[in-house]
Amino acid sequence: MTLLDFARGIGMEIALSIFALGVLWRLFSLLLLPWSKERSVKRADAPSSLVAGTQGFFRHMWPAQTSASMFVTINGYVFHIGLAIVVFGFAQHILFIKGLFGLTWPGIPSTFINIVAVITLASLVAALVRRISNPVTRLLSGFNDYFSWTVTALPVLTGLLAVGHYIEPYETILALHILSVELLLIWFPFGKLMHAFLVFLTRSETGIFYSRRGVDI
Repeated sequence: MTLLDFARGIGMEIALSIFALGVLWRLFSLLLLPWSKERSVKRADAPSSLVAGTQGFFRHMWPAQTSASMFVTINGYVFHIGLAIVVFGFAQHILFIKGLFGLTWPGIPSTFINIVAVITLASLVAALVRRISNPVTRLLSGFNDYFSWTVTALPVLTGLLAVGHYIEPYETILALHILSVELLLIWFPFGKLMHAFLVFLTRSETGIFYSRRGVDI
């Protein structure tokens, strides 16, 4: 069995299994925790929990307007949207998803995907530089932050190297690209990347909490 065979076969099966089971475990372990009883009186004109949760989620998608938060927010949108375009717009990725779930849709031209991938990688590097150069974020950052950044950036970097055939033989860099994706999938449920799922719960809960107490969100 070659490295590429392992990455395409049992390696991917293991990574997807850990990802699925890990995400379910994290979600259920959170949702099944005992809920504290709300002892405050809900204000008379407070919206429903569904409305308040939705308002809270969208309100916190754009934080306070300071120069630092503006950079973090805009840069965050750049690499999040960029990752989504690369993952779900690249023709080979769509074929892979079709093989797993039977779903398919039109792909985006590879030239545009390459441009987006380069911008995404640059945005990720900018986020890392900002984290390291800022005394506060540097102090608050630990292994989880840096490793999560690494496993996010590696698939983008190796993908660009594979598409451009910058490393020969091609099968080697393709295998490394697939393995980097599998590393991301394995780490996803256990690190800060899990915020991709938890953000919907945490922001909605904050919106409900504020709304109940009459805080303008």
